[in-house]
Amino acid sequence: MPLYLPELPLQEGILPLPEGLSMPGCLRDAAPDAWGRRVIVNRLFGAKPSLSAGLDLTELDYLLESGSDRIGALDFQVSASTYTPRNVTHASLDELLKAAELVELGVPLSPPLELALHHGTAIGGARPKALIEGDGCKYIAKFSSSNDIYSVVKAEFVAMRLAAMAGLNVAPVSLVRAAGKDVLLVKRFDRQWSDTGWLRKPVVSALTILGLDEMQARYASYFDLAQIIRQRFSQPKATLKEVFGRLVFNVLCGNTDDHARNHAAFWDGQQLTLTPAYDVCPQARTGQEASQAMVIHGRDNLSRLSTCLAAVAQFHLSISEGVEIIGAQLHTMATHWKAVCDEAKLSVVDRNRLLNGAFLNPFAFTALQTEAQGLTGLADKARSMMV
Repeated sequence: MPLYLPELPLQEGILPLPEGLSMPGCLRDAAPDAWGRRVIVNRLFGAKPSLSAGLDLTELDYLLESGSDRIGALDFQVSASTYTPRNVTHASLDELLKAAELVELGVPLSPPLELALHHGTAIGGARPKALIEGDGCKYIAKFSSSNDIYSVVKAEFVAMRLAAMAGLNVAPVSLVRAAGKDVLLVKRFDRQWSDTGWLRKPVVSALTILGLDEMQARYASYFDLAQIIRQRFSQPKATLKEVFGRLVFNVLCGNTDDHARNHAAFWDGQQLTLTPAYDVCPQARTGQEASQAMVIHGRDNLSRLSTCLAAVAQFHLSISEGVEIIGAQLHTMATHWKAVCDEAKLSVVDRNRLLNGAFLNPFAFTALQTEAQGLTGLADKARSMMV
């Protein structure tokens, strides 16, 4: 099957890069992002500084130095005929957490800790994380960062749980403790167990689907994504409604990190199918006004429900249907907020911080018109129930 179309069709000869790309997007999706690269640099420059002096790492270096159990179906090897997986350890969460802390401090890892953290170098994102396996499932373990000013992992847990309760298709999450700290476990949706072992599911990001390079990410828009969903996705009508629901939830919970790498689809060689949502994490902010990472309507990316409702037509929804979706999510938040915060053992300070700074931020309800104006009253009622 082609790794992804239209980038890499099954044909002989040189395949020219699509305009604007420095490498095929489906391959870049499998490369490590900020955190994985930090771990690789720690290993190469920390453990053997004499060998790495003047070393300039290329994308190919990062692909070949990272772990084999990367997100999606791909792996990268030196040999064209012999497969040697770079999956090395079954380290405990305590060991992984200790290794992640040392990487943040810029301290070279000992060989055992290096092996422990190497497994997770192929996954994306900027925050400390690792890959683990247990209870017949594979998980991404997300750790607190040394510069966190509030419990980021708990905030993501709360948002992900509430999103699932609101009827969105979301990756299952759980919270555990390791070395006295909170760890968020996100169940992987790109792996499936079978009689022959783990099967890999091909996955491409929305950045790849939109045909954009990393430097062009600011041009990603929900409008363009919706157009491609109508043309190339399985179940386009249901998918459009799901993506609109995710957009609305991001605005309501204060997740402004909804960039094109935080949307993805399974690829079966012919068509795309939306993956469960992931990385739904409220972002800390001090003021009212905020913007989403992707353009919502026209050139507008302001984190307001009015902007979302102005875009309902591109999701094949009416204004009344959009208002109904927003109202249902407000009801879910109001009804389940306290129970989910209790489940996360979220402190009173962090609850208030989330509620006042991220969830149901008043800016989200500005500029509402006509039949949507009632949402402001629903939000006020929801806040009173969540306090």
